[in-house]
Amino acid sequence: MAETEHDRTEQPTAKRREQAREHGQVPRSRDLTAAAVLLIAGAALQLLGRYSGAQLAALMRSSLALSRASAFDEGRALGAFTSAALHALLACAPIWGLTLLAALASPLALGGGNFSLQALTPDFSRLDPRAGFARIFSTRGAMELAKAYAKFLLLAIVAAGFLWQRSTALLRLSAEPTTAAIADAARLTGSALLVLAVGLALIAAVDVPWQLWQHTRQLRMTREQVREELRESEGSPHIKGRIRSIQRELARRRMMQEVPKSDVVVVNPTHYAVALRYDEKRMRAPIVVAKGQDLIAARIREVASEHGVPVFTAPPLARALHRHVELGAEIPVSLYVAVAQVLTYLTQLRNARRLGAAPPPPPTIDAAIDPDAPRH
Repeated sequence: MAETEHDRTEQPTAKRREQAREHGQVPRSRDLTAAAVLLIAGAALQLLGRYSGAQLAALMRSSLALSRASAFDEGRALGAFTSAALHALLACAPIWGLTLLAALASPLALGGGNFSLQALTPDFSRLDPRAGFARIFSTRGAMELAKAYAKFLLLAIVAAGFLWQRSTALLRLSAEPTTAAIADAARLTGSALLVLAVGLALIAAVDVPWQLWQHTRQLRMTREQVREELRESEGSPHIKGRIRSIQRELARRRMMQEVPKSDVVVVNPTHYAVALRYDEKRMRAPIVVAKGQDLIAARIREVASEHGVPVFTAPPLARALHRHVELGAEIPVSLYVAVAQVLTYLTQLRNARRLGAAPPPPPTIDAAIDPDAPRH
């Protein structure tokens, strides 16, 4: 089924906007650029018009003051033309430079900088006359035509008002000395550009939100496109489940590698198993290096037996450790006494075996365990 405008109800995602930028699709406002150029050019003429006009007037006087020999000498004429062109360029360079900077910088204020080779790729579908007529006679084409007429009408009113207000100053230019007339003409031109810039700024204040809305509207997505992008970015549920399974298996293997390094494994005896390690020189309290239920608990007991790690049966302590202590964390203060009793008993048991004495009775630690002991 063909995609329609009404189907695209979702806002564009960040990936969608980035792809649009790669294709050269960024919001731009010609009115904003025109307003910025006129504003900077008008301000430059106001500030630098007298200087540039004086330089150009001096250039004109020096260019017309030629001797007969200089006029008929081809080599000298070429040098004079080159010198005059350079002089004119330097005289107008400040105004041209500021105007060029405004023309280059103003588009960046709306859509930011963007260079896309894909935008330079020829698109011969634009040469299709039917598509061209469709754009001209579309709703957007009608809106652009209405905007053009509105801009023309507004700028015409602003320009006519300025000329009417400054008509006396314009007529007075013919009676002024050349240098003063050039300076006043530059100042009047700058004032005219500033007034037109204000009119264009009013238009840009409407056009910029319109361009942003239009750009977002063109990039809107269907719900299916959003779901498809989400699947591509995060992967299918099957793949994510497989990744989580592999991660759990790797974590389990690392945990089992810590069991031979533990000092004791406290068991339930069948449902829970928690391996503890304690180094009094480097640790404030014993830490849990492995824990698990059912099959994992059985595997912990098996690994402990293979490596000679003592296995101590204390159901309340095993449940409390399994419930309240994460892997790699120290045991809580509420379990210090119980764990100390277990470690002390194991030390006494090893000493009795070494000396050939009778083994000590195991401690009764059920009363010392709070099943709901806090973690810290």
